[in-house]
Amino acid sequence: MKPFTFQTTPNVLFEAGASKKLPEIVAGLKAKRVLLVTDRGVRDAGLTAAAETALAGAGVQIDVYDDVKADPPAGIIEAAAAKAREAGTDLVLSIGGGSALDTAKLVAYLAKSDERLDDIYGVGLALGERLPLILVPTTAGTGSEVTPISIVTTPTTEKKGVVSHKLLPDWAVLDPELTLGLPAHVTAATGIDAMVHAIEAFTSKNKKNPISDQLAKQALALLSGHIRTACSEPKNLEARSGMLLGSMLAGMAFANAPVAAVHALAYPIGAIFHVPHGLSNALVLMGVMRFNLSHAQGLYAELAPILDPEAINLPEDAAAARFVESLAAICRDCKVPSSLAEVGVKQDDLERLATDAMKQTRLLVNNPREVTHQDAYAIYAEALDGKVQQAA
Repeated sequence: MKPFTFQTTPNVLFEAGASKKLPEIVAGLKAKRVLLVTDRGVRDAGLTAAAETALAGAGVQIDVYDDVKADPPAGIIEAAAAKAREAGTDLVLSIGGGSALDTAKLVAYLAKSDERLDDIYGVGLALGERLPLILVPTTAGTGSEVTPISIVTTPTTEKKGVVSHKLLPDWAVLDPELTLGLPAHVTAATGIDAMVHAIEAFTSKNKKNPISDQLAKQALALLSGHIRTACSEPKNLEARSGMLLGSMLAGMAFANAPVAAVHALAYPIGAIFHVPHGLSNALVLMGVMRFNLSHAQGLYAELAPILDPEAINLPEDAAAARFVESLAAICRDCKVPSSLAEVGVKQDDLERLATDAMKQTRLLVNNPREVTHQDAYAIYAEALDGKVQQAA
C-alpha cells in the first residue's frame, strides 16, 4: 500500500440550527473580539442574524466585514486583513459561500502572520501562525470549510491558490437551515461543483488515497441522491442536509487528493467572465469527462453504480459510459446552463481561455489524461454551444 498523508478540519458540528451554538465555540477558543467575514447578499438575507444575535448576547464584540466579492480579489482580502489588525481581532468567523470562506482563511492568516499575500501563493509557503478561525458555509458546494486552500483573483484576473494546512479552520459549523433559501440555479451549480470535487478526487493522478476514495464515494451518493429534490423542493431540510454533508465530505476528499482539469478549465471562465465557480465547473464538466474517459474508464466504472444501480452488471466500458451519461442527466434535470455562450463567451475568447487554463499546472498535473493547449481549446469549443451536454 502506498504511503499517504491525510489532513482535515479537526472539529465539525453538523446540526440544523447549529449557528446558534457559535457562542459556545467562540468561548472555547477564548475569543472576545470577532471579525465576521461575509458578503452583503448573505447578510441582507438574514443568514448571519442568528449568529450575530447569539454572539452579542454572550458579550462578544463583533466587527463586520461584508465587502467580500465572488472569486475574491486580492485587494478585498488585503483590506479585510487590515481591518482585522486595526480592530484587534482575536478570532475570524465567516458565514457565507466559498468566496467568503476563502477570504476568511487568508484574513485569519495574514492578520496574525503579517506576511504579504503575494509571497504565499503556491503550495506550503504559508507556514506562519493565524488567528482562531470558524467557518460556516451557506451553500453546499465548495467544501471550503474543510480544505487548506484559498483561491484568489489577482489584479491581472489570474486565479492563484494559497495551499497550506495552516488554512484549515479550528471548527466547521454546518447548519443546513442556512441553505434553505438557496435558489434552484445556485443549488444546482454548487451541487455539481461538489460532485466534481468527489469525482476528481477519486480519479486524481496524484495523492489518491483510500480515505479520500471512501469520502468521495459517500459524497457522490449523498449529492446525487439529493440534488434533484433540493432543486425542486428548496425547503426540504433532509435534502438540504444531504447536500451540505455531501459537500463537506467531498471537500475532505479533494483537500487530500487534489482536483484536476475541470477546475483548471473552469477558473479562467470565472476570472474573466465573472461566472460563479460552480457554474464554471458545470459548463466544462461533460467535455472533460468525455476527454478523460479513455484514461479513467476503470475508475468511472467503479463510480457508475452510485449514480445508476443498474450499471453494476455492465462491462467496464459500458459502465464508464453510463456514469458519464448519468452525470449529464443530472445536469439536464437540474437545468444547469449547457453552453459557454449563455454566460457571454464568444468564439474569439477561446484562445485566451485555453492559454489561461494551461497556467493552472498545479491542477492539470492531477488529471488522468494529459491536457494540451489544443485539448483545452477543443473542450471549450465544444462547450461553446453545449454540444457535449446535449449529445449525452
